[in-house]
Amino acid sequence: MWIIPILSRFSSQLGRTRALHTSSGLLFRCTPTLCAEPLKKKKKLDPQIIKQREERRRKRLEKQIRRLEKNARQLKPIEELETPMELIDEQGKRRRASSKLSPELIETRALLEKQWAKFKMQEKLADYQLFDRIVTAQTKALNELKLESEDLYQQAIQPDSALVPFGAEGPVATPPIKNYEQPDGEYIDVSKKWE
Repeated sequence: MWIIPILSRFSSQLGRTRALHTSSGLLFRCTPTLCAEPLKKKKKLDPQIIKQREERRRKRLEKQIRRLEKNARQLKPIEELETPMELIDEQGKRRRASSKLSPELIETRALLEKQWAKFKMQEKLADYQLFDRIVTAQTKALNELKLESEDLYQQAIQPDSALVPFGAEGPVATPPIKNYEQPDGEYIDVSKKWE
């Protein structure tokens, strides 16, 4: 290339000018050749033709806007929530006759629901009271310990990592596969696009 002899010739000058300039040491830049042609002369069009083109473009845009507004109300279908056609076809066979419940049975069920709700409410209140008693006893014990010895109190409020031991090992149900190449995270997107 012809750049190398030029650079070698000016290398001594570059070393001297580098201290003076903060820009790069090369004092010239190479840009690609731009082959431009003179602009073509614009043809004069009839104003009526220009008006018709703009009118057509405006109508096309209005039509697209109307189509988008009409489709905006339609929701994208979710395959998991759609009923399969086989079940729709078998709907008559699958329908069960509704059994009439007696008023006594309805009243018994309502009373059972009320009793269950009352039982669960009492159970929840008992749990809350138990938690309150535990927290109160713990706070009282810590306050007494603080009055007795500050060092013991500081040791008591430190978290205990051995209290809840946790150990984890790798999967042992299957042996490792020899010469297995782990995928690098690429996947094929098979989700449907709704336009």
